[in-house]
Parts: sequence; C-alpha cells; structure tokens
Amino acid sequence: MTGNTDLVRRLRRQQTDAERALWLRLRDRRLNGWKFKRQMQIDKFVADFCCADAKLVVELDGGQHAIQTSQDAERTQVLSAMGYLVLRFWNNDVLTNMDGVLEDILATLPKHTPVPPHPNPLPGGERE
Repeated sequence: MTGNTDLVRRLRRQQTDAERALWLRLRDRRLNGWKFKRQMQIDKFVADFCCADAKLVVELDGGQHAIQTSQDAERTQVLSAMGYLVLRFWNNDVLTNMDGVLEDILATLPKHTPVPPHPNPLPGGERE
C-alpha cells in the first residue's frame, strides 16, 4: 500500500454500520470459502471489500454517493479496465436485506471452489 496506508487504517477504524455488518459475513472465508479483504487499495482507490481471487469489488454507498455519481462512475470504469467486476449496494440494503445482498454477491462469484487457505500459515499474522 503505497501512500494510502494511513487512509486505509482510518477507514478500517471508522467503518459504517453497514460495512461492519457486511464484514462480519464476509471475513474469515465465511461466504462459501471466498477470501475477502476490507479497505483494500487498488490503484489509486480503496475498495470497501475485494475478493482478489474472483476479481470482485463490493462497494457500499451511503447518501453522499447520490451526488458524487461521476466520481463513482470513474472509479468503476478504472477498476473494470483492470479486470474487476464492481458491485454497488446502498448501505440501507445491507442493513435491511443482508441475505439478498449476500445472494447477489454469491451469484457473481465463479462457481468453482475458491483457493483454499495455506495449510501452514505464518504464525501470528507474520508476512513475508
């Protein structure tokens, strides 16, 4: 994460209720074994949620997105050009229809089995 490390950390600490609720359903491979990351930097953007194995970005939009449609369209266009499929949901949809949102996400994921986690992960979350 070059340049946006502080932004990503702040976004993770200050997540919305909808982000928190969806993350509880996506984290730890809880959605049919697919690995999602939250607040993942892709190019100059920070995606709310990303499944890199499936090249899927899930964005949650609050009320401010009703007036920033051009920025959202540019973001979607850039991510699409990089091979990502971008799904957008309103925060209210996540909070009132979580099962429907999860069904929509599952419907876009490839039908094959995701890559399993490494059988011998590094201890304590260490990275190479």
